[in-house]
Order: sequence, then structure tokens, then C-alpha cells
Amino acid sequence: MDYKNVIVKKPWGQEYLCYHNNNVAIWFLHIKKGQRTSMHCHPNKNTGFVVLEGKTFLSFLRGGVEINGLNKINIFRSRFHSTKALTDAYIFEIETPEDKDDLVRLEDNYGRVGKKYEGSSHHENKSEECFWLEEASSESKESYFCGCEMKHMIIEDKQLLLNKKETEMIVITSGGLVTKEGQNILWPGDVIDGESLERLAKAFELGDNTTILSITK
Repeated sequence: MDYKNVIVKKPWGQEYLCYHNNNVAIWFLHIKKGQRTSMHCHPNKNTGFVVLEGKTFLSFLRGGVEINGLNKINIFRSRFHSTKALTDAYIFEIETPEDKDDLVRLEDNYGRVGKKYEGSSHHENKSEECFWLEEASSESKESYFCGCEMKHMIIEDKQLLLNKKETEMIVITSGGLVTKEGQNILWPGDVIDGESLERLAKAFELGDNTTILSITK
């Protein structure tokens, strides 16, 4: 299914695809205040969350954590989780690999346990207001969305990963960081704050064809 031109309506709000390549897919989610996603997991894919704006509470099978804009979390495959919007919440969800059918619901407020991802009856055409992230560039091009500045950059020099701040959220969209022996340290789809990225970049090597999405307030 090609989701590029549709909005998927959800009982808790809506979501749509705003970027994808051979490594990752980035979806934009709007969860309405007081609503929550199902308690679900993805058996085969990893998920990164960046809360662009609003306040959320992310629950696991035991416990949870409040994540507000601008902040992030990585959720690894098979970990059950549910996101509740404490205010209207606007989120980037990064999937690796892209697969909307990789979904198992354990609990759901809207009767969707055991059901597949929403089909075409829940789709509507995108409007001009929908955001689409352009391909990475070696030039410093900015775009703005949900009160955030975004730069999708080709990284050919590791120095570009230094002097980052903790408040800058980074999504690896291809390449990453590797050891001298070629072991992956940061993979496509990983989400990391700028200060942690700088620390890793000082110790490890730049992977081939690395691109990053930088998100700042």
C-alpha cells in the first residue's frame, strides 16, 4: 500500500506518512487530548518517537514515562507500549523497517484488539497543510513544522556532528556511526539527542551515505 498521499483516520486522531526511503519511514501523528493509542507492539520493527509539541504519557506493560515536546524515546521491537495525550500531542514516529502490518494489539479502548492496521475505508486525501520532508541536502536548508525547525542534511564530515546541544533531537535517516571494524553503533531510525551524538561521534567513525534529520525548537 502506498500511503504517501493519504491521511489515516484513527479513533484517537490521525496520522500520515511524511517521509520514507529504503531505510526508514517517518509518520506524523496527532493524538487528541485525553485519547490514547492501543497497548500494542511491533514484532519486527523498531520505533522512534519525537514529541514535537504537547505532553504525552507513554505506558509499558509495567510503568511508563512522561514525554513532552521537544523530546524523544526509542522503542525496540516487541515492546508493548501505549501513548496517551495529556494535551493535544503532535509526534513524529520513525519506523525501521517500514511495515504498517507489523502490529499486534494487546488492549484497546476502541475495540480494535485482533484487528489489522486501518484499511482504505479510514483514508482521506492529504491537504496542502500536510508536511512532507524533502530529501537530505548538503546545503543548510530549513523547514518549519509544529513550532520546530528541521534540517535534513547529508553528513560527509564528522565535524558536522560536533558542537550539538542536548535540546537538539537527531533522527538517523541513513548511514550512522560505526566502529573501525564496521560494527554499527547508530543505525537508520535511531533517535538521539545532540549532546549524546557528539559524544559518540568523537569515539566512532562516520558510516557510508549518512544523513540526519535535526529538529530544534
